[in-house]
Amino acid sequence: MTTLHAPSRRQLLRASGTLFAWAYLPKLARAEGRDPRFLTIVLRGALDGLAVVAPVGDQDWISLRGDNALTLDGKTPALKLDDFFALNPAMPNLQRMFKDNEAIIVHAAATSYRERSHFDGQDVLESGVEKPGSIDSGWLNRALAGLAPEGAVIPNRRRAFAVGPVTPLVVRGPAPVLSWSPRQALPASDDTIMRLLELYRHTDPAFARVLENHSQLAALAQSGSVQKIPGGAQIMGPNAAQLRAYVAETVGAAAKFLAQPDGPRVGALPLDGWDTHFNEGIAAGRLAQLLGALDGALAAAKDNLGAAWHETVIVLVTEFGRTARINGTLGTDHGTATVMLLAGGALKGGRVVADWPGLKAADLLENRDLKPTVDVRGVLKGLLKDHLRADERILSTDVFPGSAAVKPVAGLVTAA
Repeated sequence: MTTLHAPSRRQLLRASGTLFAWAYLPKLARAEGRDPRFLTIVLRGALDGLAVVAPVGDQDWISLRGDNALTLDGKTPALKLDDFFALNPAMPNLQRMFKDNEAIIVHAAATSYRERSHFDGQDVLESGVEKPGSIDSGWLNRALAGLAPEGAVIPNRRRAFAVGPVTPLVVRGPAPVLSWSPRQALPASDDTIMRLLELYRHTDPAFARVLENHSQLAALAQSGSVQKIPGGAQIMGPNAAQLRAYVAETVGAAAKFLAQPDGPRVGALPLDGWDTHFNEGIAAGRLAQLLGALDGALAAAKDNLGAAWHETVIVLVTEFGRTARINGTLGTDHGTATVMLLAGGALKGGRVVADWPGLKAADLLENRDLKPTVDVRGVLKGLLKDHLRADERILSTDVFPGSAAVKPVAGLVTAA
């Protein structure tokens, strides 16, 4: 079990994820006797939504993914959510939250971005605007700035938190940011090393060969998860134990901060590693390890929040989805629609929010991707409006500029 410690002053000056405090408690929330918390977790790398929440009731599901299709009666059975959807077997804690009306699945969701660049997709997701690179602040920071002050501001609530070497765009803006760093850092992911090797193969082939053959890389691989990449090199990444410890510490610490009476009330943190181009391991491999680590972290967050869990919403979101079909290396490539996962005691949960587009070839976007039918901004607007009492006009003009046509998804929280 990972022990969580409050950050020291020195730790606050370092970095690795992001949590940030709001300066004001909205007047209406205070008048209602509420003390709402809001945590955003950005899953960077593009999450395979069909591998997380499988449409087991769709007659085209098995023919689409074959042996890689999660089913309720498979070798590793999926976890039933309702008569149409089932959850990845690595996430029993999220299933329990779903059954306890503390989780919501939003499926076939996407931002307005329709290309497949990680950098641009993450920029659009975290900035809240439609054009990448057009603004240097994030939607969560701007939402904070738009909340009406309750009156006198407690001095230490003027500060914002950051966990990460670079403050994520989603929380950049006028609110000042402090930093906290987990005690442990993950080794570089398999995909990161693969991309570095591929880069050097094109720019410096001699150095790429040195990297591939270097004995230190082989030694590191002995303690990590070894996989083959095109060209025959072995690469490594964090193993299951390292993943669980890191994700539990990062998310669990964020929850502890949010639970403190004088602590932050709004935050965000990024988790990397979701780019699964090869050997995805949906039920018993790499993706299953990642989802298991995330599932354990959500359980730790609930425990660490204590009574504050009942006033908390946690949003898990990614820049875009992955291809509907498995590729030739047993992975998935960059796609479009995916899932959003919502957890927290403040939710009106136990349901899947989806306008299911279907999986027939004619129903897929460009005959390759799950077609988006839910706008991520609408879900975020609904949560910010009903949970934090953000003004709907400000949400459409300042927080998500130019999104007046995207209406907030109503009824997601019990306070609505």
